[in-house]
Parts: sequence; structure tokens; C-alpha cells
Amino acid sequence: MKPATPAPHWHAEDTAQVMQHWQSSDDGLSQHAAAERLQRYGRNSLPQPAAKSLWLRFVLQFHNLLIYVLLAAALGTLLLADYVDSAVIFGVVLINAVIGTIQEGRAESALAAIRNMLALQATVIRDGERHDVDASTLVPGDIVLLQSGDKVPADLRLLDGRSLRVDEAALTGESLPVSKDFAALPAATPLAERRNMAYAGTLVCFGQARGLVIATGRDTELGRINAMLDQVGDNVTPLMRQLDQFARWLTGATLLVASVTLLLGVYWRGHSWPDMFMAGVGLAVAAIPEGLPAIVTITLAIGVERMARQRAIMRKLPAVETLGAVTVICSDKTGTLTCNEMTAGRIVTRERQLRVSGVGYAPEGGLFHGDAPLHYGQHAPLDALLRAAALCNDASLQHVAGQWQLSGDPTEGALLTLAHKAQLPLTSLQHSLPRQDAIPFESEHRFMATLHHDHDGHRLILLKGAPEVLLARASHQQQEHGHTSLELAFWQQQAQALAGDGYRVLAIAERRQAHCSSELDFADTEDQLLLLGLVGMIDPPREEAARAVALCQSAGIRIKMITGDHAGTAAAIGGRLGIGDGLRALSGSDIDALDDAALALAVRDIDVFARASPEHKLRLIAALKHNGEVVAMTGDGVNDAPALKQADVGVAMGGKGTEAAKEAAEMVITDDNFATLALAVREGRTVYDNLKKAILFILPTNVGQALIIIAAILFGVALPISPVQILWVNMVSAVTLALAFAFEPTERGVMRRPPRPPQAGLIDALFVWRLAFVGALMVALPFALYLWALDGGHSQALASTLAVNSMVAIEIAYLFNSRHQHSSALTLRVLGGNRIALWCVAILLLLQLAFSYLPWLHALFGTASPALSHWGLIAASGVLAFLLIEAEKALLRR
Repeated sequence: MKPATPAPHWHAEDTAQVMQHWQSSDDGLSQHAAAERLQRYGRNSLPQPAAKSLWLRFVLQFHNLLIYVLLAAALGTLLLADYVDSAVIFGVVLINAVIGTIQEGRAESALAAIRNMLALQATVIRDGERHDVDASTLVPGDIVLLQSGDKVPADLRLLDGRSLRVDEAALTGESLPVSKDFAALPAATPLAERRNMAYAGTLVCFGQARGLVIATGRDTELGRINAMLDQVGDNVTPLMRQLDQFARWLTGATLLVASVTLLLGVYWRGHSWPDMFMAGVGLAVAAIPEGLPAIVTITLAIGVERMARQRAIMRKLPAVETLGAVTVICSDKTGTLTCNEMTAGRIVTRERQLRVSGVGYAPEGGLFHGDAPLHYGQHAPLDALLRAAALCNDASLQHVAGQWQLSGDPTEGALLTLAHKAQLPLTSLQHSLPRQDAIPFESEHRFMATLHHDHDGHRLILLKGAPEVLLARASHQQQEHGHTSLELAFWQQQAQALAGDGYRVLAIAERRQAHCSSELDFADTEDQLLLLGLVGMIDPPREEAARAVALCQSAGIRIKMITGDHAGTAAAIGGRLGIGDGLRALSGSDIDALDDAALALAVRDIDVFARASPEHKLRLIAALKHNGEVVAMTGDGVNDAPALKQADVGVAMGGKGTEAAKEAAEMVITDDNFATLALAVREGRTVYDNLKKAILFILPTNVGQALIIIAAILFGVALPISPVQILWVNMVSAVTLALAFAFEPTERGVMRRPPRPPQAGLIDALFVWRLAFVGALMVALPFALYLWALDGGHSQALASTLAVNSMVAIEIAYLFNSRHQHSSALTLRVLGGNRIALWCVAILLLLQLAFSYLPWLHALFGTASPALSHWGLIAASGVLAFLLIEAEKALLRR
């Protein structure tokens, strides 16, 4: 299949040249030509990648150094006919593999979601006749007809039409529907400003048009983004990198110590090779924290459940912890930091400047001159402006299920809401000034006009549009006590001031005529207009977003805003939110002019990026990661999907976001609110704290078990704990207690400390010291109790039972020590805040009673029933360990 060979810049060619290039005409292609081109260019669909099978995902769970060591140990015990130990080890490995397979998400679903964005049906002209065809059969050269409500089926060079407006937010990030025209544009025109093009996957909001197909399938802008997404590899989270590094270190240390111990046992103590091999297996099983994968998964899953209650849905478990390591958040503007509802915020008449309260389309709020409220009927120029804004308007508002919903253009919706806030009697005005005709808004003339009559033979023409257009046609201005000549410089200054504050500015004007024609011509709007005033509209920042930005910044996280909007608007909104200086924004064309090294320097200083394409977003994420940042990226459009996948944590908007964005992301925010992301970061830090506490709790147990085996060999006594008993401690008792850490509450000040360094490992000085100190206690006390039992003439089974129970008692004590790594646990406070810890202790005590007294567990684990007096010694070992660890913490605090 031969791909299309597109011209470099279709938007820079006039329609005749494009038609000639594709050998098409107003009658479209012939059916024969269409069939031939379908063979040549392929179907208008995106390629299907090969999906990873469930079986392959399961097998890959075994690709881990620690698992290899366990499998080798299991195979060795199997060869020595120790079937119980082999079965238990194999069972542990299998359980971990099942958990890992379940937690893996649908890694390639983003590609399928983008493929689903292509339209299913299209209307084309072939052989001079109109046909409805499967959109996948479109070919370059087809003439496609578009109308309101259609999804654009392929990339089109627009030929002609009327009042076409297209919602391109999913592709370009442009927050408002784009008005289209048909003239050729400069070759350097960025994607978001190509007014003569319509792109696959976007939505026609208004009007009709004809377009020539210039790209299908993988050659479309949507296909290009699909290819970019396919090339972005999966990320490895910081925690996963740390655990992998720890696994390599632990594997090397375990194999080295096991080998040395085996050789010492054979050549120094004279033990047999099979006995020493079993001791080596026991040492390897002891040193490897088999329960750690389960604890990590469960702690992450509980973090996911907590986030879900805060409207943040995690699609991939490891991303929960990654949020806690984030150093930079790159946020989309529209709908995330802002409300995604246009709002009239300022009004300028010749004598007054008014502030408008309230946000969105709900008619809640009011108009204020200073602190004084103002409404319809109190100021003549304002009355005239509000009347024109409401009547020169095609939008409507409905109150549905407690929500105000807009039908129509967002700008017109904002003006209609403004009229309601001012208490304008819209129904009576529509009756007294019925509409007769209209000139719809089109990009060529950049205004809308409506014709009304007053039942007395007078015509009233109302207009709204770009200030520069209406100012050029106005001769007078409305004032409190009549009309005066237009003060052009004053209005230009006011328009510039509003634009500098981030407002989109509309001018409102009218013209009265005496004759009673019922038709409106362009000639009626060319001069003699009476300017009524200016309205500044904005997609306002969310109040909670500003607070969340400040919270993240106090936590050492830098916020960067990346949007498809104009640079001036982006900089102004950023300034209101505390992002950037309110003046500077790097545009897409600026990014194109920088090489990767220069861009990596630029992103250190600049926080607002405008007119950003999918490639720009990918480059920005790559530049930040090159600088060593851990990056979270928010987005809602298909244009965001590659960057969402490339970021360390991709965050999609669940309310208004596309399926492509949601499937590419690790997290979905259901309320489209940046403040929810700040809460998720807080939870991510809590999850990491709890994971580290759990790991620091589990590993001393493994160290103690390994050292107790080494001590037994060096002292020439039988192993105090067998491999199967070690697995009981690792998988049952240690996991049961470690679960308590998953429910630990958030520590105070978690959002007032900086992010942990991205390259920081799990093992620090405190970690190593605590590992050695607690590990030594895990050896000394159980081993002493074991030797005491043997010296007292008790059986090997009872001595081992006492050693295991002593080790579990020390684990219970260490649980309460570990809940507060630095502060004292010698208060009742240690029992509060986490009732799950108490339940875990109670469950473990029941399990240890079963381990110690049930006959069938005696047979499985080689244990015996202790006497009541033995429990006093076991409890004493736990209390002694608790006091010694608290004394160590007190010394460290000093």
C-alpha cells in the first residue's frame, strides 16, 4: 500500500491548485477513480497494533531477579525431595504473578480510543451525485459535504461554505469554536490558525461547507498523533526503579552470603553438601521479602481507593506513588485551571467601568460600579448595551437537573447570562423588538448583525463583533445624556487594556433607521453606527485552582501551563493563577526556533506556553525530564494523548476529556478540577511514606532470619527456623502486620516539604542502621530462646516454635515503633489514628495460636505446642525489643 504524498502546505495553496493536484472537480471523483485510489492509499482508518496477550503479561511477571532466586530455591528443594518446601515456594511465586497480572492496565488502549475518533459515515460527491458512504472508504480527492453536528471524517482543504465553525479543542486545545474561511494562508501558519482546513476527528458546530480530502488514515493529523503515541514508550515509575535497584542489590548480597555460608558449613564445620544446600535455600528464602510485592500492591490499591473518594481515578497502580515524587505539573488551561465556560467579567461604557460577578452560565451574580450594584433601568448606555447583547444573539440557556446548560456559541451564552444577571426583561424585549433578519457571524467580516422593528415603522440594527471592525464603522458613542462624536483613541485604549488583562473583547453597537424594509444588507452596517460599549469576556480561573496552585508551589512543585490559546490570553490567565509573571509566554513558533538544548534551558525559567501543538507538548515534557524533573501532565484532548503517555504521570480530565486522553493517562480526574490533582499529590506522598515504613518494617525480619541461619551454622547447631517456617513468617505474619501501614494517616506537613529527589533511593543512612539494629535484635532474642529450649531438654520442634513466636512478638513490637520513625511511641498516641493496626495484631495472634497448637499445622511446619509459661518468655522478648528500639530512637533524636 503506497502512502499519500501530500503537498508541503495545503493551507498555502488556493482551492484551484489543490483541486488540480488531486485531479478532482466539483462533480467529485468517479466511482472507478475512488476504487483505484482506495487500493493505492488504503482505507481511511488507523493501523491496529498487536496487543499483548494475557498469557504473555502473566509470563513477564516472572522476569525479576528475586523471583529467579526463589524459583532456583524451589527447584533445588524439589530435587532433594523436600516437596512441602517446594510447593510453598512455588505457591508464593504464583500468587505474586497473579497479583502483578491483575494490576497491569490496558497499556495500548489509547491507540484504540484514537481510532474510534474517526467518523463512521461521510457525505461525498461522486460522479456529480451525493452519496452517504462508510468514512473508511474516503480517499484523497473526494469532495465531502459538512453540516452542523458532523464529525469531520478526514483532513479537508475547505472549498466554500457558509458560517462554518468547528470545535477543534480536542486537536489544538483552542477553547472556542473556530470560524472557517477559504482563502489561502501563509505557509508558516500554525495548525491552530489554519482557518481554511478542517481536520479528522473535530466537530462541526455551525454552518455548512464543502471540503476536498487531502489526507486519510495515518496521513491525517490524527494519524500523525497516533503514530507519535505509538512511539512513546511506557514509563517506569520512580518506585519501580528503586525496587528494581534494591532487588539487584539484595540478590547479589544474598547469593554472596549464601555461597560463603555454604562453604563455611562444609569446609569449616564439616556438614554435608545436601544439608548445607538446604541451609543455603533457607538463607535465600529468609533474605528475600516474598511478601513485599503483595504489600506494595495492596498499599497502592488502598491509595487508589482513597483517591477515588476524592474524584481521582487511578488506572495504573504504580502511578499513585509517582505522584508523590512529582516536581513539575504541566497543566492544560481550559477546563482544568479555568471553568471552560465563557463569562462576561467587565463592561465599559463611556462614563463607567463595571465589574460583573459570578462565573459560568448560571445567571448568579450581578453588575457593580465600584461597590454599588447596578441593573437594567438605572443607566441608559448600559441598558442599550445589554439589550443589544441579548437580542443580537442565537444562544439559549436551559436549567436541567440543577445545572444551567448552554445551547449555542459560548460567547453568546456569556452575553445572555450577563443580561439575566442585570435583570433584563428578555421576553418582553423580544416581543416589543421582534427580529426580522440577520447577518450571521463569519470570519470575513468578524461581526454579527440583527434587524428588529418596534411596531411603529422604525428599524433597529444591533451589532456585536471585533472592536477594530465596529470602531471603524462607528461615528458616534452613547453617553448618559445623548450621543456624542466617537472618541476613537479612548475606545482603542480601553480595548487594549481589557485584552492585556486576558479578556476577549467584543464591541456592541446599534443603528436606527426610519424606513421599514424587512431585509438587512451589508450596506446597512458599513457606517453611521452608534457605539454602545465594550464587553470583556474570559474563561475565568477556578477559585479552587488558584488555591491548589499555591498549595503545590508551597510543596516545592512548579506549575507550568501549556495551552492552545493565544500567548496574551495564556500569560494573563497564568498571572491570575500565580503561574509565571503574567507577561511572558513561549509560543509554539518560539519553541520551533529552539533546539533541544536551548529548550531545556528555557523551560527552567518560563512557566506559560501557548499555541502548543502535540509535538510541542512532547518536546516540553522531554526537556523537563532531561532536566531531571518528575513530570505530571494534565490534558483532555487527543492532541494531549502523546504527552500524557510520555509524562511520568498522565492526568486526563474525565468530564470533558476525550477517550484517547483518558486511555493514555495513568489517572483520570472526574471533576476536571486542578484542585483534585493537588489532593492526589498529597495522597501520593502519603502512599510513599507508608510504603517506605512497610519496607523498613519487613526487611529487618528478613535480615534477622538470614542471620539466625548463619549463626546456627557458625555455632554448629540445627537450624532454628526451617525454610517453610521462614515462609510462614514472611508471607503470613510479616504481611499481616505490614498491611497496617497501608492505612496510616497522612503525616503533618506533608505538603510543606519539597519533593524527594528523583534519584533518591529507598536505602539511606537511617534505613541501613535501622536494618542492622532491628535485624540484630531479631537474631539475638529468638536465638537465645531457641538455645535455652534445647539446653532445657526440649524438642527441636518446640525450640523452633518458641523461636518463631519470639520473632513474631518482636515484629508486633516493631510495628508500633515503626509507625513513628523518629518520634516516641511510648504514649497512648501510638494506639490511635490507625485502628487497622490493632486489628492486624489481633488477627496475627490468632494465626500464631493456630500455628502453635493445631495438629495439622504441626505436621506441615514441624512445630510443637508451647506451655503457658513459655508465652511469658515470648512476650518478654517483644517488650524488650520495643524498649531497646525506643531507646535507639531517643539517642538519634538527640
